[in-house]
Amino acid sequence: MSTTVFVPCDAAALAVGADKVVAAIEREATARGLEVEIVRNGSRGMLWLEPLVEVRTPSGRVAYGPVKPSDVSSLFDGGFLEGGHHPLGHGETHDMPYLANQTRLTFSRCGITDPLSIADYRHYKGLTGLEKAIAMTPAEIVKEVTDSGLRGRGGAGFPTGIKWNTVLGAKADQKYIVCNADEGDSGTFADRMIMEGDPFVLIEGMAIAGIATGATKGYVYTRSEYPHAVRMMERAIEIARSEGILGASVLGSNHAFDMEVRMGAGAYVCGEETSLLNSLEGKRGIVRAKPPLPALEGLFGKPTVVNNVMSLASVPVILDRGAAFYKNYGVGRSHGTIPIQIAGNVKHGGLYEAAFGLTLGQIVYEIGGGTASGRPVKAVQVGGPLGAYFPVSLFDTIFDYEAFASKDGLIGHAGIVVFDDTVDMVQQARFAMEFCAIESCGKCTPCRIGSTRGVETVDKLARGIEPEKNLALLTDLCNTMKFGSLCALGGFTPYPVMSAITHFPEDFAPTPLIEAAE
Repeated sequence: MSTTVFVPCDAAALAVGADKVVAAIEREATARGLEVEIVRNGSRGMLWLEPLVEVRTPSGRVAYGPVKPSDVSSLFDGGFLEGGHHPLGHGETHDMPYLANQTRLTFSRCGITDPLSIADYRHYKGLTGLEKAIAMTPAEIVKEVTDSGLRGRGGAGFPTGIKWNTVLGAKADQKYIVCNADEGDSGTFADRMIMEGDPFVLIEGMAIAGIATGATKGYVYTRSEYPHAVRMMERAIEIARSEGILGASVLGSNHAFDMEVRMGAGAYVCGEETSLLNSLEGKRGIVRAKPPLPALEGLFGKPTVVNNVMSLASVPVILDRGAAFYKNYGVGRSHGTIPIQIAGNVKHGGLYEAAFGLTLGQIVYEIGGGTASGRPVKAVQVGGPLGAYFPVSLFDTIFDYEAFASKDGLIGHAGIVVFDDTVDMVQQARFAMEFCAIESCGKCTPCRIGSTRGVETVDKLARGIEPEKNLALLTDLCNTMKFGSLCALGGFTPYPVMSAITHFPEDFAPTPLIEAAE
């Protein structure tokens, strides 16, 4: 009788030797005359335990990790195929505290199913949202999404239903759904995990969006650094097409919707929706002036929904369980769940899906386990390379769009990067300006020139040259960039710079030695 063993095919697991672990399991099973079926699932998101190997037992899946090829022989000796005890064992997977305490709606199947198995997807309530959408009018679907309170998970937090309603009301012979999968923020990997671990949920979400707005064509725009995600999405689209989920008749209905994957060259600015659209059209990825809005004149000049992966992947559960069910999670105007990605100098880095409302301190200490170095936490950057640095004194901040905005921060794509007390905040401020200078599309002066002058000014501060004058100049540059830039790249760069100056002024104070030398 064959035993099923799960080993992730997620890029995070592959990076630490998952393929070699699979080969070792196959060799050991053959040598011992045992039948083993290996399923390559997605990651559960506990990245410090990858490769996480699971075995199906009568009582449920049992987890072992992190497993190296050299551990495999001892796993067999310990009877891991029956869920036996081993030093790498964690008991039944669903009882592991990191997973048990989550509210997994968007990631409910990720790490559980074979990503390319339609049977698995259907077994775990996949396609029920799309089936319900087919029986509704487009206006009813848009109302359901609007009533759920879903906001864009890409950074801006714009209500998804309002964007869809604009495209629904637009008159055109062709409309498009564009999925922004150009995940470029530091410490973020949720989009990649969905594309590699549960691609059908993104396909389902895009098909629902198409039916809701009258769009018949969709594009997933992702980056060249994601080859595994690209291959998984392309294969999943082929399967969905063959199963009648995509094509001229979606699940046998009178709605048509098809889609494809397009790969960009990895420019950070192409995460901005109008730059993305230019790139998708084969043009240089530079920002467009708004208006016109992409919802009215987007891809190829046609009405276009541009949503992030997490926004679209959240739609199937909303259609399946209802707007009220989804809206019931969260706090204030931040409804539903958010996949928090914990990275940097942290003990338990990974993905944690929960309702809005956790404090930053809970995320860093209770979920993340504090720093990996064991040293005190000094700063946490939330929202990617353009996010603000929060000190420990702000760790009571609720994970909520408005709560972060009120403290001059932003949630962005919900990436959290932890730094211990050895970090130099002057260098972090410099990095923000340098990052902007390198990644700027060059279209607007505040971003293009301001970031370059910003690097020069921070360098002067680091050398102790006229600190008061250069701090004032840096502050003025940030103000100009924040309010004068054409898009969020230049507009948000001041967040990390000004938060570093505001919350960590001691790092910007010149040393007596440098002052004397000057």
